[in-house]
Amino acid sequence: MPHAIVPPYLLARIAAAQEPHLAHAAEAARATLATPREYRPVRSRLRLSIEDEGTLIVETTPAPDREISDAQQREVLPGVRVRGEDDPVTGDAAVDEAFDGLGATFDFLWDAFARNSLDGAGGPLLATVHFGRDYDNAFWNGERMVFGDGDGEVFVGFTRSLTVIAHELAHGVIEDEGGLVYRGQSGALNESVADVFGALAEQHHRGQRADEASWLIGEGIFTPAVEGRALRSMAEPGTAYDDDVLGKDPQPAHMDDLVVTRSDNGGVHINSGIPNRAFHLTATALGGYAWERAGLIWYRTLTAGTLSPTSDFVAFARATLAAAAAEYGEESEEVDAVRTGWTGVGVIDDGPGT
Repeated sequence: MPHAIVPPYLLARIAAAQEPHLAHAAEAARATLATPREYRPVRSRLRLSIEDEGTLIVETTPAPDREISDAQQREVLPGVRVRGEDDPVTGDAAVDEAFDGLGATFDFLWDAFARNSLDGAGGPLLATVHFGRDYDNAFWNGERMVFGDGDGEVFVGFTRSLTVIAHELAHGVIEDEGGLVYRGQSGALNESVADVFGALAEQHHRGQRADEASWLIGEGIFTPAVEGRALRSMAEPGTAYDDDVLGKDPQPAHMDDLVVTRSDNGGVHINSGIPNRAFHLTATALGGYAWERAGLIWYRTLTAGTLSPTSDFVAFARATLAAAAAEYGEESEEVDAVRTGWTGVGVIDDGPGT
């Protein structure tokens, strides 16, 4: 299933708008909802370079392998190739923003986790821009990033936000590590881990410490007409927007307010606010650069091979505690900070054995 940054319930709100000045946005939202997103899972590709006599050559500082294509406002992938790794800037903002965003995400994964691209083996980073006409979303289709240009009334181009780019690419990392089933709590964890990596990629790019960062996902993709800062706030779930058309941000910040719904694949974009807040609490308790310890613990949890694809919040919380203990020791401040995060959102109790 393709993962998209704008949840279906938000597009449905826009599609139902009756105001004359939003007629174009409503039509664009309806078209976006109706457009199929083909999912193309691919296997990881291992690149080996072997010289004479069987000598294996290892690249010490890997570089990204990016390719940007232009769908030219059609709904056909991949589109026309317009920029590769050694090509100059094009002057097309969407092309160049996507290219830079892929590079910033690659740099974050390598610098923070020594991960060479999404698959850990130097796989290419592919993206298509100008998908569809007034397309109100960006998504990962299992093979590449795809960006719409927005309708101009509610959404602007999605390449403008590094958190959007890194979030969607993070779904590729999650899939490569075994995945989290995209429904219910495991689906909300899937969305949350992608938000974590999206926020950390932006913080890494900006050189921000945990207490300096905005912790917003999708900042900059709304037009000035929208009463909102971003799609989601990891620091304060439920406060990202409050708009006459979009409604109020529905994300809960605590298990007491968990939303039970059949829509949005069981609330994957909604209930992700709970583990998002847990990560924010953990990162700010530890201080410093959030990717160095809190982010590393979440990454170790994802890549340890111990998570079930259907893990719920409690199982994931316990796995992060185990990862923190393995990395830093049972009595470490890192373990305490992780426990503080999960108890702060009501997922686990602050007691022995949790």
